[in-house]
Amino acid sequence: MLIMEELPDNSGIPFYHRRDPFASPLWKVVDRYYDEFERVYSERYVGTYGFWRLVIGDVIGRFLICGDLREGFARVRCTDCGKEYFVPFSCHQRLFCPCCAQKRILELAIHTQENVCENVRHRQFVFTMPKRLRIFFRYDRELLKNLPKIAWQVVKAVYQAVLNRDDVVPGMIATVQTFGELAHWHPHVHVVITDGVFTLGRSFIPFLDMAVEPFLKLWEKKVFDLLLRKGKITQETIEQMKCWKHSGFSVHRKVVIEKDDGKGLENLIQYIARCPFSLSRMIRVTDGGQVIYKTEHGGCHRFPDPGSNTLKGGTARNFQIFDPLDFLAEVTQHIPEPRVHTIRYFGWYSNKSRGVRAKREANSAEMEEVIIDFEDTPFRKLCRSRWSALIRQVYEVDPLKCPECGGEMKFVSFIEKRD
Repeated sequence: MLIMEELPDNSGIPFYHRRDPFASPLWKVVDRYYDEFERVYSERYVGTYGFWRLVIGDVIGRFLICGDLREGFARVRCTDCGKEYFVPFSCHQRLFCPCCAQKRILELAIHTQENVCENVRHRQFVFTMPKRLRIFFRYDRELLKNLPKIAWQVVKAVYQAVLNRDDVVPGMIATVQTFGELAHWHPHVHVVITDGVFTLGRSFIPFLDMAVEPFLKLWEKKVFDLLLRKGKITQETIEQMKCWKHSGFSVHRKVVIEKDDGKGLENLIQYIARCPFSLSRMIRVTDGGQVIYKTEHGGCHRFPDPGSNTLKGGTARNFQIFDPLDFLAEVTQHIPEPRVHTIRYFGWYSNKSRGVRAKREANSAEMEEVIIDFEDTPFRKLCRSRWSALIRQVYEVDPLKCPECGGEMKFVSFIEKRD
């Protein structure tokens, strides 16, 4: 939690006050019920959510000490008046701790927008699949790794077919989101892709709007082929599902980010990489531990009745009431496995492609003497600015502004040992 306060002289300048991690409703639920959740998991949840994953315990353990001064902190001191405060260390866990996830997402969005994406029009694709097939990806998480690659194959094939050329590629960023609006299991692929293709000579060929059917049919075929190849379904199942009036497969591609809209592109990247759940949607945690959680666009202007899943005065299901253990089961299933990349880059935006272009540009440039400024190198600037810059971007307050005199504050030490 970050508190906006004003300087004593009533100058109106906001300053930073460290968050209280123990006041978070999520922290309270985890701290109170996690041990019981782990103890009963094999009896109550293994059939629905699969076998217990060791990464859950590791992430939860680190989350519970995130922001705890007893686990280490940095000392920050004002260079003018000597005022000090402490900045506790973070847990840096992916897709569970909302605070750390938000800072990680901001870093990713800024890096991708500035260093990966070209200044061309981009488009968002969302690839989804039927409920009947989603369960296989919960029990066999290795299957999730295939979804971004399939999405890339689909878009690349259609783009190249439109131009009847195989020497052009788009640039694509993809991530698998495993969650729906109520934190339930819903694996699907979000893609940010150039609305056109690049040639080997760095020329960009933009596209006009295209029909969605070619993407949809190819996506459906490749998902079926993957599950058939892995032995999850049979050809009979495929033929049966093809007879459905509504297949359950969908491809959405209406969101467009125009050229020169760097902020819009940055916001879109933050959206596709967002945390599976939000603290702002936890309307209330009851005395009995029930978690009332609303959808992103639900509004919930009418207060929900904890005794049912309907709103007072209506039947719109824009919220969910969770038992505390059920809530932990839902949110922990979205924790990714260790060392699994959650963001993938393809085509013109792949690491290999960008590395080859950077090397070619470096070799073609005139050789000049490199002058290193040891006082303030770009890397030093990056390291120094990360924490404070991210806080400024999220909360619109400068954490290195002294709350007493408004002067500049600097890190003076890092305390890592309890003694």
